Amino acid sequence: MNTARSYQTTPRLILTALILGLWLIAEGAMAQTSLKINASEGRYRATPSLTVLEDPSHKLGIEEVVHPVNAARFQAAMPDSRTDSLNYSFSGSAWWLALPITLDAAAPGRWLLEIGYSSLDRVEVYTQRAGGGFERQISGDLLPFSERAYPHRNLVFPLALLPGETQTVYIRVTSQGTVTLPVTLWQPEALARFDRNSYALLALYYGMLFALGLYNLLLYMSTRDRTFLAYVAFTMAMAIGQLSLNGFGNQFVWPEFPAWGDIALPVGMALTGLTGSIFVQLFLDTRRTSPYDGLLRASVGLFVIAILLAFYLSYRPLAIFVSLLGVAFSVVAVMTGIHSVRVGHPGGRYYLLAWAALLFGVAIQGLRVFGLVPTTGFTLHAMQIGSALELLLLSFALADRINVMRAAKESADSAALNANNQLVETLRRSEQELEDRVAARTHDLENANQMLLEKERELRRLALQDPLTGVANRLFLNDRIDRAINRARRSGDNVALLMVDLDNFKPINDRHGHAVGDHLLITVAQRIRTVIREIDTLARIGGDEFVLLLEDVREPDSIRGTVDKLMDAIRQPVEVDSGEKISISASIGVAFAPLHAVQTARLLDRADVEMYKAKAGGRNRYSIAA
Repeated sequence: MNTARSYQTTPRLILTALILGLWLIAEGAMAQTSLKINASEGRYRATPSLTVLEDPSHKLGIEEVVHPVNAARFQAAMPDSRTDSLNYSFSGSAWWLALPITLDAAAPGRWLLEIGYSSLDRVEVYTQRAGGGFERQISGDLLPFSERAYPHRNLVFPLALLPGETQTVYIRVTSQGTVTLPVTLWQPEALARFDRNSYALLALYYGMLFALGLYNLLLYMSTRDRTFLAYVAFTMAMAIGQLSLNGFGNQFVWPEFPAWGDIALPVGMALTGLTGSIFVQLFLDTRRTSPYDGLLRASVGLFVIAILLAFYLSYRPLAIFVSLLGVAFSVVAVMTGIHSVRVGHPGGRYYLLAWAALLFGVAIQGLRVFGLVPTTGFTLHAMQIGSALELLLLSFALADRINVMRAAKESADSAALNANNQLVETLRRSEQELEDRVAARTHDLENANQMLLEKERELRRLALQDPLTGVANRLFLNDRIDRAINRARRSGDNVALLMVDLDNFKPINDRHGHAVGDHLLITVAQRIRTVIREIDTLARIGGDEFVLLLEDVREPDSIRGTVDKLMDAIRQPVEVDSGEKISISASIGVAFAPLHAVQTARLLDRADVEMYKAKAGGRNRYSIAA
């Protein structure tokens, strides 16, 4: 029995010894890289002392992390001591950092742990309690600013350390964006002194953005040149991106809107690219002068798509897409600037220098995001440095463009003035000659004009009048109908159109001859004129068809009295040269505008339809359109 128990106990002892050994190894590794703190310095760069553990599953908690098995898995965070931070690019893992701190007995116990990248989604800091367990602090751009443990644009955590002891601080980081971790330990007074300088520089930077934006807005209001407006939009978009990047936005502009703060960086950078593309097109007039206009227009479309995708994609693919667009646009903008210098575009040299400065910063930013260059103070703020230089140089570019355009305008004005003076002199010399010629021809022209006017009146009368009856013809009628319809639509009254067709006119014409037929038509026209008003129009449109246009008709039914009088007048016998009296009647169709039609052709057609209804009903009657 004792032997069996000893065999059962042996594996347990071996496992315990193995775990203890791993724990001792982990403690030894941490002890070797422990951050030594004394009372002489107020700032310590923590990167060389960090060890890191990647948790792709996001399942490890603090209790599992400090377990000897997992503690032994911590690796040196950054063997390259030239960098100031860690950079794991776009990583979906949770990252655990272990920072062992050895505090000198004379050093103060109050310290601040700063992670100088404000765009991280969530950072948790765990410190050991005196009685066991861990105290947790949480920060990140997914939380309202008011919930931060320490009010700062970056992620800052107060630490209470015990002098003369070694303590390990654990940091857990998750982020959909780039996992960039500049970790620094500060004495509160030292951080306050540093912040006074850094905040002053940032305030100066944003003040410069505001001043340049306001100045160019005033220039736009004065000149109405859209290039200045695009510059203002570009400046404001740059401000949004930079406010998000350095944490000012979360602290001062949108502190209680973490949902916007989470996407403000990629959206701000996309807006910067969008407005920058538009500015380049306007400033360099690329549609007419540059072979890269198509690429710039494509950039506008892609940046618009990126902004729209911000409301549908998660942060990581959106940020990757915007970063790639930023690098690609950098190349296109520089190529466009080189071409503008070659063709001698006004302000092209300043433009190229400006965009080279900014886009170099953008390129460095993009390369840093993807982990292709180390994260240092310069690479972390490359875009901000480049944008400051770019905005100043673009102001010079705009000023140079204005000066060149003003000089070109003055030169053109001077040339135009000289040409105008020469023209005036030429006109003066020829003025007397022209006056003599005009005087000589004036009398001849007056006589000729008088003759032309008389002929014109006769031609106009013949062109607009029926040669047999002397009433209007179809051409004149169409014009009168058009005008009457327009007046009726404005006044709200009606226009009545009467289509009058003589009954059995052809047999009369064939029996008595054309002379009698013509006499009959002339007589009918004269009788109709006695019935209608001066403002009404009578026209013969062919054969035995007449059309009456009656204006200012209040109600359609009021036309019946006029139609009855008209039919009575037509029915009176007509005496011809032979002494014979010929009786004739008419069929009349009536339509109204705008009641039945608002176009001349359709109104005539409708009246014609009603006229045929009257004939079909037995002739010698009228039909009014319903």
